[in-house]
Amino acid sequence: MAGYRAEDEYDYLFKLVLIGDSGVGKSNLLSRFTRNEFNLESKSTIGVEFATKSLKIDGKVIKAQIWDTAGQERYRAITSAYYRGAVGALLVYDVTRHTTFENVMRWLKELRDHTDPNIVLMLIGNKSDLRHLVAVSTDDGKALAERESLYFMETSALEATNVESAFTELLTQIYRIVSKRAVEAGVEGAASAIPSKGQTINVKDDVSAWKKIGCCSR
Repeated sequence: MAGYRAEDEYDYLFKLVLIGDSGVGKSNLLSRFTRNEFNLESKSTIGVEFATKSLKIDGKVIKAQIWDTAGQERYRAITSAYYRGAVGALLVYDVTRHTTFENVMRWLKELRDHTDPNIVLMLIGNKSDLRHLVAVSTDDGKALAERESLYFMETSALEATNVESAFTELLTQIYRIVSKRAVEAGVEGAASAIPSKGQTINVKDDVSAWKKIGCCSR
């Protein structure tokens, strides 16, 4: 077919959001994952930005649409539209700035106020390459994640450490919830349970299954 582009073909579309204090590296995490780029001179951008990337999970093509707050967090003016339809979120803090870790609970509250209570969440301690400046220990990050039933990973957008793993882990967990729901619907109901191509998935009560297992600290 003329004009056909392979990246337009996917089985599921999942919306993810990036939240956290200004300057923790959200935009660089996004650019590292979607374009394998990092910009030392990156500045806060105004307005909402998003990028997409497709990957294969269990033979299915998953397209992630990842939204970045793009500077709004400085004004605490993130709207409910930003969160609408999100099935996963990466809550990012800077391991070298303890205040960004202290603000995690405020971001978590805002996230839970604006999204389905069972959204799949991952806590990200970014800038792990700056080891000599670390102000938040890995154990503290893990402890908070376990207490709040979050997945947890430390990343470095600069060195590309765990960036791919963090996004892939989050998307894999979301996909497993959705596919499990389709299986539980049974053979007769499977057609209606499996969303049509390109449909955005809203994860509901199915997330409780992994919460019972506990978070995946790394």
